[in-house]
Amino acid sequence: MGINLTNFLSSKSKNTRMIDFQDLDHVDGLSISVVSANLYKDNRDDLSMFYFRNGANYASVYTQSKILSENIKWNLNQNNQKVYSLLVNTRNANAFTGKHGYESIKKLADLISKKLTEKQIEDEETPKKILPKEIMFGCTGTIGEPFPYEKIKNKITNLVNKISYTQNKFLWMKAGLGIMTTDTKPKLAMEECKIGNEKVKIYGIAKGSGMIHPNMATTLAYVFTDANLSNDVLNKLLKKNITTTFNAISCDGDTSTNDMVTIFATNKANNSLIKNINDKKIRNFDLALNNVLLNLAKRVVSDGEGSSKFITVNVEKCKNEVDAKKIAFSIANSPLVKTAIAGEDPNWGRIIMAIGKAGPEINLKKLSIKFGNIKIVSDGQLIQNYDEKIVANYMKNEHIELDIEISTGIKNFTAYTMDLTNKYIEINSDYRS
Repeated sequence: MGINLTNFLSSKSKNTRMIDFQDLDHVDGLSISVVSANLYKDNRDDLSMFYFRNGANYASVYTQSKILSENIKWNLNQNNQKVYSLLVNTRNANAFTGKHGYESIKKLADLISKKLTEKQIEDEETPKKILPKEIMFGCTGTIGEPFPYEKIKNKITNLVNKISYTQNKFLWMKAGLGIMTTDTKPKLAMEECKIGNEKVKIYGIAKGSGMIHPNMATTLAYVFTDANLSNDVLNKLLKKNITTTFNAISCDGDTSTNDMVTIFATNKANNSLIKNINDKKIRNFDLALNNVLLNLAKRVVSDGEGSSKFITVNVEKCKNEVDAKKIAFSIANSPLVKTAIAGEDPNWGRIIMAIGKAGPEINLKKLSIKFGNIKIVSDGQLIQNYDEKIVANYMKNEHIELDIEISTGIKNFTAYTMDLTNKYIEINSDYRS
């Protein structure tokens, strides 16, 4: 069958609700095809095509790394109203591959556009000639290795021939598995809502497990909707919602060269025209999109390399959101905090350390820290009846929540992260083997 069963089965050892998958079915205007290009040694699926037979409006956010993968450069160089296909390969990041990497993407775009144009002639009443610039790419895997152009090229015809115009839960699972690297499980999410009186779907998949820290996007995530929305509206909605979702997670503090989050709209729903994101008719879609992005982002953290704990860091009552975010990530990215939580050690002193080093102003006389519902610090002091045994027992939970009140204002920020275990070192020291 070729799907990435090894990692998927190993995920069953993680007793977490994040293993639950929603019943994604069909999004009108979208087609999916997944095959193995033998990029790995185990013949697993590693090449996924998403095809929009009538084109799709879209919006993307990309990594802010100063070193960009060649596929990101390609995507940024194209400026189209619609796209017709997204090709995602795993195992190879196509980063630091120079001219060969970019030319490989260009040749693949030429080939895919040709094959999809032939598909249009076969299947459509009024076929469209698809152009190379209307093809997008996602790449993930090892940086600096030569891009496997020949292996991928040889599978394009097979990919196009296997295009399925109707999706089901199995096909979405197959696509989610097909874009994984060190992930142990696919990331899938969905919402349904209304724009005006018209029901629309929002489906999403993502991959990410290591090299995760927000600096725009973080990982690969693709969202598909049948809503009829312009590129401008999609762009504003995506940028608005990325801040509290994919820009609110961190596994290890490292930002990839390949990060991208893209939303595609097939325009098949007959919803009323939306001219701007302040239109009341788009409010439910806005909330539903945030839910999908946050669901996917949390799944990335939950599946962080070697993780055994999912950690929520709520920083509240700050002067501004920037300060709250700095403090939240100072805690979330601290190796000392993350290892203490991995060891189920209620070492609240490490939280104090991370707050103090973050930089923003703190009202120390009103500082408050809670682990779950257990108050540790109140009014800047350890509470008088502090019982470490109670807190130690709380640390045995899989989901750990830290609540910090800074008391310099009214702004808040929530970050999501994972613990740091020996398994993380094992995975990353053995990554290319």
